Amino acid sequence: MKEKVVIVTGAGSGIGKVVAKQFGVSGAKVVCTDIKGAEETATEINNEGGNAIGLYLDVSSLDDWKSVKDKAIQEFGEINALANIAGISEAVDIVDLEEDDFDKMININLKGTFFGMKVVLPEFLRTGAGKIVNIASLAAHVGLTGLPSYSASKGGVIAMSRQVAVEYAPKNIQVNVVSPGIIETPILANNPPEVTQAFTDATPAGRLGKPEEIANMVVYLASEEANFVTGQVIKVDGGWGSK
Repeated sequence: MKEKVVIVTGAGSGIGKVVAKQFGVSGAKVVCTDIKGAEETATEINNEGGNAIGLYLDVSSLDDWKSVKDKAIQEFGEINALANIAGISEAVDIVDLEEDDFDKMININLKGTFFGMKVVLPEFLRTGAGKIVNIASLAAHVGLTGLPSYSASKGGVIAMSRQVAVEYAPKNIQVNVVSPGIIETPILANNPPEVTQAFTDATPAGRLGKPEEIANMVVYLASEEANFVTGQVIKVDGGWGSK
């Protein structure tokens, strides 16, 4: 990824932050974006010898996306890859799910991914190449209790990514999806211990995943080593989705 320019959404915390920092270690010029924390992540990357900028981005705003694209090109000259990591989750039974909450989930997780691809694809066509890595979830593959809107949004990410991958493959643009299982993040730490243990027990590998393990796959798919990989949905879930 040396000297490649990559936009990372959700870079302010959690998996997105780890992904952004892994891109920095790999030599990429990283455009860290989030509604908060992006500048701090960029500072950490720069302090570790990398090259990054931090920008505000509400992924559900097309205007924000256009601004990020323009600033990335102004700063680094082009865009070579996009990692759509930003997302939200909420556990609620479908009969208790409010319409506004459903719409918010779709707007951030699915429409945010759509906007990202819509904005960067013309730039990839201009330069003749590009990589997009979108994040889905184990919940898009198996039924998990209390996640109707989240599962719908991530299932949509998979379907949309496959369509775009097929359409843009002849144009030297690769689009792939990473579906994480249960990953050790600060949000997971808020769960009761018995919930975390249940997740661990349900994972054939016998442990939860680490953010770095997601980041490694994202960086690989965004690199030239994955030039013949497109339209794929890769589960990084310790085997849960294969049961």
